[in-house]
Amino acid sequence: MAGPQASALKKVTWHILPYLFVIYFIAFLDRSSITYASIGGMDKDLGLTATTYGFIAGIFFIGYFIFGIPGNMMLERIGARRWMAFILIFWGTVTLVTGFVSSIPMLVILRFLLGVSEAGLFPGMTLYITYWIRSQDRARAIAAFMVAPPVANSIGAPVATWIITRIHLALGLAGWRWLFLIIGVPAVLMGVYTIFFLADKPATATWLTPKERDWLVQALALDAKQAQEKRVVNAPFLAAFKDAKIWKLTDMNFFYCVGLYGITFWMPQMVKALSTTLTTMQIGLISAIPYLLGAIALVINGRLSDRSGERPVHTAAGALLGSLGFVGAALTTHLPVVSVGFICLAAMGVYAYSGPYWALSTTIDPRMAAVGLGIVNAIGNFGGFFGPYAIGWLKTTTHSTVTGMFFLAASLLVPALIVLTFRHRSTHVTTSTMTPHPTL
Repeated sequence: MAGPQASALKKVTWHILPYLFVIYFIAFLDRSSITYASIGGMDKDLGLTATTYGFIAGIFFIGYFIFGIPGNMMLERIGARRWMAFILIFWGTVTLVTGFVSSIPMLVILRFLLGVSEAGLFPGMTLYITYWIRSQDRARAIAAFMVAPPVANSIGAPVATWIITRIHLALGLAGWRWLFLIIGVPAVLMGVYTIFFLADKPATATWLTPKERDWLVQALALDAKQAQEKRVVNAPFLAAFKDAKIWKLTDMNFFYCVGLYGITFWMPQMVKALSTTLTTMQIGLISAIPYLLGAIALVINGRLSDRSGERPVHTAAGALLGSLGFVGAALTTHLPVVSVGFICLAAMGVYAYSGPYWALSTTIDPRMAAVGLGIVNAIGNFGGFFGPYAIGWLKTTTHSTVTGMFFLAASLLVPALIVLTFRHRSTHVTTSTMTPHPTL
């Protein structure tokens, strides 16, 4: 491969994918910042109980669910450049305003608006990739920013706790308020940068030469034509709602999201509960370790699954490891170092699960894939609300995080058991047909 084809593909790879990784990274920093604000004094200053915190952390997903589809429609209507710029500035502004929050109702509203503003990001990124990258190359492109969430959490944990502890009371503002103010700035700046950096489609990309633009436009047009020729007639809309496989995948995603966002919004609280001598900064540094190991496990398990073409066992292995990790952490809270080790195993399992699971979801009957995956994603996101809220309620009721750990272990056990009911012959695929999807 040489000439404009090679140079065009290289430029697209290094121009588009790093940008998408960065904005997804920023999104997860903003999304999880409330976790560290909680241990940094926000709960005390605003009078939050564990139940209230869990509700506020989870209500993000209500806004995310409601505005997900309209967000994608807006991207198509007004163009990627303007829409991406708008939502980046929108959610950055919401995060900045959160730094001045003075009441629980105001925090609830802002958290809901953060979900609204981020709702169009992930589907928008996946749609934007189709404008630039041929279908045969999209799996690797999507995988390039799949790793952003655990990386954001691993870096965000020590950075957030450093901000909270080192900038506390600067200009009379508490450290947790500075956290929202500082983390909101990159999103706003990236929004402004997007206006000048991003091109809606290859035909308007000034960083491609005329020959590169011509080749890429023609290649994408041919790719779209071939996809249209292979397209199967859609099944009736209601058929997706009657398909047992779709509902199995939906149940799996719901309970997985309970575990994923349970650990995302409660890990620092779990670490904090292990010892009364840990400082906020130490909690942040310890919390970074499980996320870093989770990112590594995500890549390794995804590659192992890709290499073998096997999905159910690799998916179940991640969920089971996560479940066992939480059980071990709950049983060893009197041994803080051992308990942290089990939390690391839990995080590794949670993130290792995602790649094979989303690849497994592509085995849905293609006639109902669009509706089916919509059901899987939409209902699964409610797990992101239910999990943090349930753990908060359990902590308020039992005055301990141990019950919450057992709850997360049970939640992850559900998808592990469900996926093992999938027929092996229908889910073992060759590497040439794999198209893994990322987690939301």
